[in-house]
Formats: sequence, structure tokens, C-alpha cells
Amino acid sequence: MIATSPPGKPPLSILLCAPRGFCAGVVRAIDAVEKALALHGAPVYVRHEIVHNKYVVEGLRRKGAIFVDELSEIPDTKAPVIFSAHGVPKSVPQEAEQRQFFAIDATCPLVTKVHREAEVHHRRGRTVILVGHAGHPEVEGTMGQLPEGAVLLVETVEDVGRLVPPDASVLAYVTQTTLSVDDTREIVDALRARFPDIVAPHKEDICYATTNRQEAVKRVAPQVDAMLVVGSPNSSNSQRLREVAERAGCPVSRLVLRADDIDWAVYGSIARLGITAGASAPEILVEEIIDAFAARYEVSVETVTTADESVFFPLPRDLRGEAAE
Repeated sequence: MIATSPPGKPPLSILLCAPRGFCAGVVRAIDAVEKALALHGAPVYVRHEIVHNKYVVEGLRRKGAIFVDELSEIPDTKAPVIFSAHGVPKSVPQEAEQRQFFAIDATCPLVTKVHREAEVHHRRGRTVILVGHAGHPEVEGTMGQLPEGAVLLVETVEDVGRLVPPDASVLAYVTQTTLSVDDTREIVDALRARFPDIVAPHKEDICYATTNRQEAVKRVAPQVDAMLVVGSPNSSNSQRLREVAERAGCPVSRLVLRADDIDWAVYGSIARLGITAGASAPEILVEEIIDAFAARYEVSVETVTTADESVFFPLPRDLRGEAAE
């Protein structure tokens, strides 16, 4: 992609991080709502924002999706009821079954993997330590897979020092999928130092997309005067990208939803700008922001690629082939 602007404006070199934007789990979740609307018509109910991006949510709302915080807000209906990509506590599908809803689970398969890990550890008598952010829907969903008290949440290294598990010899840990790789490594190192017998995941829980996007930012951030992350404030992986850029030495790192949110005073004298996007941010918003800079600067764009992604997740079973019919 190359964007140019009229001569006479200050030059600006944009380094565009790749990978960026939508991951396979986000594509699957959005496609699930689109497919349900196409097959069944409006309305389609969605518990929680399907992904953490206001632009995406508003677009689906205009097409007939109705977003709710809890199933209690949904009237008795035969319309599809979709669970968001972040995952839900077990009590949610149980409530949906009791009310005879046509429930469709759009939880990202990589989040489901963490749920299954936690369940296996619990069956084997282990207390589960969850590394994550309190209040995040994914964390609430993971903790809600097990009985109350079976999962202990830690957010910081200091939290590890305060842990009082029932039996320190039978512990396991899992993590939220959208965390900072470096922050999580520090917390896991602290867990292993304090509890040497703690059982680790067979494969790291932080998802491939989070890791790849953070690696691209680490490559670009030291080379630019400012880093702009396209994403919503309530998007965990987007916030982590902003933090990663700061730690990698970028003097200015900002998170914006779209071009209208840019504080132009911040970028007055820069010569090199890095741009990336969180895993729930559509590429059209990246293009919108590049166009906004091209209106003010003589822009050249270079893509910096650190990984190739080819991951694909099929739609939920109820929306596939014969099942959808």
C-alpha cells in the first residue's frame, strides 16, 4: 500500500507493522454474526460486544444485531443468541439452555483451549492460577469454567508474592490470551520461583496473533518518533501494543479508535511514524488514518513484516453447511 500527498507538506515516513489487525478468532466471531443475520434475519442477539471494537459493533448493530450485557435482557425468542469471542462462564450457556435459546458459541478456539486446560487441572486436583486482568470478559469467562475459589487470579508479580493457595504442591497456571508477552513472562517466572512444582500449559496460552503483533511493534518502535495503535480503549491486546511500543523505546505511543481521535498536536514535528492495529481493529480504519496523515504530510509507506499468518478457524457448527440449513 502506498499513499502520497501533494508536495509542499513536511515529509513523513510511515512504517506499517505486519501482522496487524484482525486475527482468525475475531474474523470467525464477526463472520458468525454476519452469517446468522444472513440465514435467520434480524434480530440476532449478541451477549457482550462480539469483539472489542466500537466501529465493528456499530456496523453489526446497523445490520440488525442487538448487543446485551446479560441474557436476562433478551426476551423469549427463537432468534439466534451469540456468545462473544472472549468466552463466557458456564452459567451463561446453562441459562440459555434453560430458556430454550438458539445459542451459538463464537468463543475464540484459543480461549476455549484455556478453558479446557483449566478444567483438566481441576479434575486432577490442582488449584488453577490465572494470569490476567480482573474484570476482562475473557478472565470472567475462564474463571467461570470452574467452581468459585478453584481459580486464583494474579495480575502482577506482587500478586504472586501474596498468593495463599490451599496446597502449594498441587498448582497449575493458565493465562489470558491477550497479555503482554514480556509482562506475562515476569509473572510466570515469579510463579515458578515461588512454586517450583507448578504445572505449565503444554503450549503457551498467549495467542499467536497477540505475540506476532507485539513482535512487529518491538521491531518498529525503536525506529520511529511516534507509534499509533489503532484499536478500542477496552481492547486488551490493543492496550498491550501501546505499552510494548513505550517499553521498546518509542518516545510517543498513542491508542486511537479512528482518524477523528488523533491529537494532531502530538505529531507536529515527527519524521517517522509507526502504525499497527489491535486484533479487533479493521484494516479500513488503518487506511483511514494513513489518509488523514497523507492530507497533512508528504507520506511514504513501508510495511515491516515479522511473521506470516495463515491461521483459519471455521464458523461455529450451527452456522456451517447442512447444520445452518
